Amino acid sequence: MYRGKTVGVVLPAYNEAAHIAGVIESLPAYVDRVYAIDDCSTDETFDVISAYAAESDQPVVTVDGTTGEASQRRVRSDGHGGAATQIIPVQHTVNRGAGATLKTGYMLSARDGMDATVTIDADGQMDPDQMSRLLDPLVEGRAGFAKGNRLADASTASGMPPFRLLGNGLLTLLMKPASGYWGLRDPQNGYTAISLDALESIDIEAIPDDHDYPNDQLTRLSAAGVTVADVPMPAIYGEEESTIQFTDFVRQTSATILAAFLWRLHRLVRGGQSHLPALYTAGVVGVLAGVVLAGLVALAGLLPGRLADSWSGAATLLGAGGLALGFALRSDWRNDAGVVRE
Repeated sequence: MYRGKTVGVVLPAYNEAAHIAGVIESLPAYVDRVYAIDDCSTDETFDVISAYAAESDQPVVTVDGTTGEASQRRVRSDGHGGAATQIIPVQHTVNRGAGATLKTGYMLSARDGMDATVTIDADGQMDPDQMSRLLDPLVEGRAGFAKGNRLADASTASGMPPFRLLGNGLLTLLMKPASGYWGLRDPQNGYTAISLDALESIDIEAIPDDHDYPNDQLTRLSAAGVTVADVPMPAIYGEEESTIQFTDFVRQTSATILAAFLWRLHRLVRGGQSHLPALYTAGVVGVLAGVVLAGLVALAGLLPGRLADSWSGAATLLGAGGLALGFALRSDWRNDAGVVRE
């Protein structure tokens, strides 16, 4: 337990046989349960997990790749809140993706009633000693969800490769209006903690199965009125190779962010705040119409006598659209969904 609260750790793993043992051994002693989830690895990852689980005599959980149903090969007494950390080995029968692995862990932790659920990667790039900093905002009631923030300042971002730094900076800008968390940074950070109340307030099964899951999850937390704590943490990168396919990631994440933004606008309309969606729509339509008109004038040209009027019309549309977007962004920013800076 941590400060009187039970803690479950979701440890997703895919081909991490070389690193997962070190992560398990370095977890704080106050962790009650570790849901070590092998996403159908092709190496010995699950053998390593099973070896640690055998020491505490835990049942093996298997998740069917088609139905998503979990089954246990052996059952023992609960031990909820016990002094010894319990390693719960979980295995997907097919590779389902990072988001699906997270969902499996979340559902098992919620089923067991863990007061707080932490997610930490199995590649050793997240410092377990920082876990208490994620748990404190939850235990103290200041937030329902806490996440690491590698973009807090130059010192925390110094270990991040330039390409990743640029990508995370861009995703931060896009996720502000998509989620409503305007004070949020580093939305892709997978080192998180969520309270049981916050976990039960969102539709876990609706979270995407792939690496775009953080963007969808944040939007769902915002819609549920959950306050987020941004906890500065240093970026740690070793020689591990990412399993993310860049092209697929860009396509999926872009679609997820757009869908999250449109879903959020729909909820604003239902909540009686239709002025924001109206301003956003007017702004986007105005800017796009101005760009299209300017492109037609530049590419095809119009009659000489109409050329000046056409350019003027394009400029007017662009200006009106930009103004509407500005009003929308400012109004939205003033209604921040709730971010606590640690």
